[in-house]
Amino acid sequence: MKLKFRRLPGRSAVCRWPADAAIPEWSLNGLPSSITRTRDELSIVCGVENIPPEQVPEAAWICLKREGPFALSQVGILASFIDPLRDSSVPIFAISTYDRDYVLVGEEFSQAALAALPMVGHELVAN
Repeated sequence: MKLKFRRLPGRSAVCRWPADAAIPEWSLNGLPSSITRTRDELSIVCGVENIPPEQVPEAAWICLKREGPFALSQVGILASFIDPLRDSSVPIFAISTYDRDYVLVGEEFSQAALAALPMVGHELVAN
C-alpha cells in the first residue's frame, strides 16, 4: 500500500503527567495537539513552543501526517506506514483520529525516517 504524507512544520513534544492531573491550559494551544487520559496517565502531545520552559521534555519530535481519510474497516494502513520505520530502527509515537494518523518521530531520527518511507513507495507531499 502506497501512502501520501506531509511533514508538519514545527517541533512537537510528548509529555506524561499523573492520571489525575489537571489538563494544563498551555496544552490546548496550537496544532496538532492530542490529550489522552487513561487510568495510568495523562499524555499530552503539543508544539514545543506551547510548553513552559521549565516543563519542556528533553526530546523533541517531528510530526508526519498520513493523508487520508481511509475507512475504519480497512486493515493495515498504519502498519504499512510504520513498518519501514521499525525496519530502520526509528522509534515512533502514533496518534490516530477518525480520518488521519499522525506519526511522531524523534528529531534525531528524522533523516532516517524521511529516507525510509519513500524507499517503500510512500510519497512526501509539499505542505
